[in-house]
This record gives sequence, C-alpha cells and structure tokens, in this order.
Amino acid sequence: MSAELRAVALARGERRSSLWLYRFVRGTVRAVVHPLLRVQARNAAVLDRPGPTILAPVHRSHLDSVLVACQSRRRIRALGKESLFTTPGVSYVCAALGAIPVRRGEADRDALQAARALLDRGESMIVFPEGARRYGNEIGPLFDGAAWLAARTGAPVVPIGIAGTEAVLPMGTKRPHRSRVAIVVGDPLTPPRPPDGKGRVTRQAISQFTVELGVELARLQAEAVDMAAGR
Repeated sequence: MSAELRAVALARGERRSSLWLYRFVRGTVRAVVHPLLRVQARNAAVLDRPGPTILAPVHRSHLDSVLVACQSRRRIRALGKESLFTTPGVSYVCAALGAIPVRRGEADRDALQAARALLDRGESMIVFPEGARRYGNEIGPLFDGAAWLAARTGAPVVPIGIAGTEAVLPMGTKRPHRSRVAIVVGDPLTPPRPPDGKGRVTRQAISQFTVELGVELARLQAEAVDMAAGR
C-alpha cells in the first residue's frame, strides 16, 4: 500500500492546481495565523537559498512543517506520516501541498528514495530528524534520514529550532490555543563527504553528522525558547 500511496501523492503534487493550492494556503497562513500566534522568525532568509536543500526542524506539533514552509518563498516539500494519506480528503490536501507518505518509526527506504529524487532535481524538503512528534524542548534521539539524504544528494542540511507550537496544538488535541511561536533557522550544514578515493560516504560519517545535527538543533531550540519567552 505504501508504494501505491506514494505514487499517487507524487503525481498529485506535480499538478499545476497543486501549486496554486500551495500558494493559497501559504498566503492564508501568513495573513491569518502569523498575526494570531505572533510568529517570529530569525535567519529565515536561509530558507530561500536556491538548489536542493534539506530542512531539519524539531517536531512538536502538526503546525511545524506549515509554519516553517511559510517562511520561504520557495515551495517546500515534506515527508508526512503515512496515516495522513489513508483518509481521502486529508490525503488529497497533503499530496497537493507536496507531501510524501512515510512509515514512521522505521527506516522507510522507499520514501527516502522518493525524497532523494526530488532533491536531485533541486527541490527543498522538510525531513524531521526526530521522526515523530516529541514532548518538551529536549532533542529526542535522531534518525539518520536527513544525513543519509545529504550524503546521497550533496544537499546541505538546515537545522531549525521551533518553540511554542506544542502549546498551540498539543499532541492529542484538535483545538488550538493561542501562544507565541518562535522559529530560529540555523546556517546550512555541509553534507558528509566520502573519504578520499572512495565513492560513498561511510556509515560512521553519516552517524557522526547526525550527532552534529543534534547538537546544533539543541542550540537553536534553546534560542527559540528564549525568543518565544521574550528573553
């Protein structure tokens, strides 16, 4: 079923009508949601960099990918949990907005290969290193997906701290609450390179890159928390 869902989502995301919907949603969020949540963003110009880019935010709410994408003039693609693509209406909107279904909690190589194909053609994509949503401001264990994609495509990884979205839309609730949101975008991290004379990046190098990404995410998250608190 995953391969079928992914094929449908990718085809739908290519339609011109999907791009129009994406722009409409982005404009609506900027006009309505940003003022309501008093969204503040720091260093967001990095998100407009051209060429293939992997955006690696912390993950505390369903709002995270939407609010990050709305900081950029580019169309941002994303990996979304597979369950979102099993309900017809929700599936249509997610696919039209450029999301790709992925099996959470495991290394979904097929989804990563689909993401790799989009990056190879120069797109910008959100990949949550923590996988599923987490509680609190501590950075959870990271998967190697972002590092693997960076190693295979040469795309830089942009770490992003986000504070406040967990309070706006806590896990397990459908009713939003008003809270100040802060987004802090880090500078792009150079992807891991293969050793001299080798054709591929080693597993050790990918794991080390993931560790470095976690350190940078922790720093940016602390900065976002201070920013949201007005410190």
